[in-house]
Amino acid sequence: MKDCKVVAFYLPQFHTIPENDEWWGKGFTEWTNVKKAIPLFEGHYQPRVPLNKNYYDLSNIENMKWQVDIAQKHGIYGFCFYHYWFSEKPLLEKPLLNFLNHNEINMPFCLCWANESWTNAWAKPDNTILIEQKYGEKEEWKRHFNFLLPFFKDSRYIVEENKPLIVIYRPYLFDKMIEMLDYWNELSKTNGFDGIKVASQRFEKPEKSKVLFDYLDYHIEYQPNRCFEEIQKQSFIMKGLVSFQDYILKTFNLDLSFRKKKGKLIKYSFDDLWEQILKEKPVSEKAIAGAFVGFDNTPRYKYRGRIVINSTPEKFKYFFSKQIEHIEKEYNNDFIFVFAWNEWGEGGYLEPDEKNGFAYLEAIKESLE
Repeated sequence: MKDCKVVAFYLPQFHTIPENDEWWGKGFTEWTNVKKAIPLFEGHYQPRVPLNKNYYDLSNIENMKWQVDIAQKHGIYGFCFYHYWFSEKPLLEKPLLNFLNHNEINMPFCLCWANESWTNAWAKPDNTILIEQKYGEKEEWKRHFNFLLPFFKDSRYIVEENKPLIVIYRPYLFDKMIEMLDYWNELSKTNGFDGIKVASQRFEKPEKSKVLFDYLDYHIEYQPNRCFEEIQKQSFIMKGLVSFQDYILKTFNLDLSFRKKKGKLIKYSFDDLWEQILKEKPVSEKAIAGAFVGFDNTPRYKYRGRIVINSTPEKFKYFFSKQIEHIEKEYNNDFIFVFAWNEWGEGGYLEPDEKNGFAYLEAIKESLE
C-alpha cells in the first residue's frame, strides 16, 4: 500500500452517561437522533441504518475490537478519538479508558480535545449552554495533563520525535493556550518525552491569532468544514457584506443565526467540494491534508442542517485516490485525517451501513493499493 497514514476521527458518544440522560432523556446516545431522522426531500437518504442494524454500545469493548478489525483490514492507520474535558473532569471517557486498558487491540491512536462548551444548539435555536468549557489555570491544566499522560505513554499512541501528538479542535478559543501548551511541554519532559506535538483541527487564522498559528506543529485541513467556510467567505465577500477579517469573526455566526430563524436547509455538491479540496495548496508547511466521506447533519438539525448530496463510494474512491497523489506532491507529511469513522449523526462514517455495506472502506483500501 502507499505510504499514507489514514487517521479517522472517532466519536465516542455511543453509550449512555448521566449528563446526557439529564439533558436529553434517559438512554440518549448518538443513535437516538440517527434513528429518528426522516427524509426531507425526494431521494434524501435518511434514516441511515448500520449494517445488520448494528446499533452498538461503545461501553462494550467487543464493539471496539470489531471496529479496529474492520478498519485495519481496509487500510486505516489509526483513530483520532474525540476527548472531552470540563472543569476538572472528562465526559464520554469510558470507551477511551476501555481501549487504553485493552492493549491487545493493536491500533495506533491519538486524542482530539473537543474544547468547546456543550449547548443545545442542534435541538433549539436559543443555544443554551449545558456544560461550559472552562480552562482554569495551572492547577487545572496539570489535572488535565495527568489524565492524558497514560494515553501518551501507551505504546500505541502516535508519537513523533518522542513527542505525543495531541489535536485540539479550536485552540484559538483560549487566550492562554500558548501558556498552557508550554506548561504541558514542561510536564511532558519530566515524564520522559521531549515535549508534545500540537495540531489544530479547525483552521482559523485571524490576525490576532497569528502567533498561535505559527506556534502549532500541525494544522489539519478539516473537511468538509474547511470547504463550507471557504464557500461562505467567498459568498459574503462577493456580496460586499464583510471584509476577510470580519468573516472569520462574524459571518459564521450570522449564517447560523439566519438558519436558526428561517430553517434554511443548505445543500452542497460532493463533486464540487472535492474539486475544491484537490485544487487548493496546503495552508502552510505544517498542513495535514483532510478528506471526507459525506455530510448530512439533518438528524440533529432537521431543516436547519447542511447536506452534501450525490456522494457515492465510487466517487469517493476516485477523489480519495486523487487526494493521496495530491499529498505526495504538495504536503510535508504523510497523514490524511478523514471525516469520519462513525459520525452517523452528521452523515460522515466509514462503517458499513445497509445501503452501501463496506463499499466506503473498500474504497480506502483500493485507493491505497
